[in-house]
Amino acid sequence: MKIVKYYNRGEIFMRRILLIDADQQSIEKLKREIDWSYYGFIIQDSVFKMADTLSIIKKNTYDLYLLNLRHLNTFGFELCRQIRGKTSNPILLIEGDKDFEMVQRAISLQVSSYLPEPLNTEELIESLLNIKDVIEEKKTKTITYTTKKPGSTQQNNASNIIEVVKDYVEQCIHENITLKDISNDLHYNSSYLGQKFKSQEKMTFNQYLLNRRMEKTKFLLRYTDLKIYEIAYQVGYTDLDWFYKKFKEHTGLSASAYRYQFNESVNIKAVQAH
Repeated sequence: MKIVKYYNRGEIFMRRILLIDADQQSIEKLKREIDWSYYGFIIQDSVFKMADTLSIIKKNTYDLYLLNLRHLNTFGFELCRQIRGKTSNPILLIEGDKDFEMVQRAISLQVSSYLPEPLNTEELIESLLNIKDVIEEKKTKTITYTTKKPGSTQQNNASNIIEVVKDYVEQCIHENITLKDISNDLHYNSSYLGQKFKSQEKMTFNQYLLNRRMEKTKFLLRYTDLKIYEIAYQVGYTDLDWFYKKFKEHTGLSASAYRYQFNESVNIKAVQAH
């Protein structure tokens, strides 16, 4: 089934997909499931040998990662973690269990869409179109600097691009942000951009990102009643142990201790409980 109203005959740019499925026949079937180019996508690479999967994830970056959990089982979530360690680009999981715990794991890994088995073609198309919008929105955000008037000097131009990077961090702090992703979208060399960032901000990009995440964490702990794991997800952490470790290193307190010390509503509730 094809939804004609979404078709754009003038569309040239295709969003690149990496298809990961542990069954070769399933890969071929999925390639025939829909006309991918009709919806603005192309399955650029497919892999079914798990020994090759991690290598190709580390080597290349794709606009969309499509994983078939029916054949990958729980290893699919480990692959998601590996992908999230490299890029914040969309992940689409298909043919997973309808189990609530599986869905929760997918959410914690910031998966764009989770389609349980049996795969419904219309739902797959709808997910692709939604993801396509997300990809375009992200690209629009990261190239806003092109609409700004350039400064009169090279130093001003460098300053402008660093401000764009910082704006991106504020808007997408809940995602798995990497300087490499930002550099690719801005058409900059990541090493060059990293050097410029350090020169202007007197710290590396990763240090800046950590500081911003910790500052937002402290704000949410002090002024909201969000659960700590919810706050962790909002500032871009899917590994809670790592989040707890980084927060304590940064503040000298555990997240719960910080909340108890600085959140007045928590202290009031504690007093009322007594």
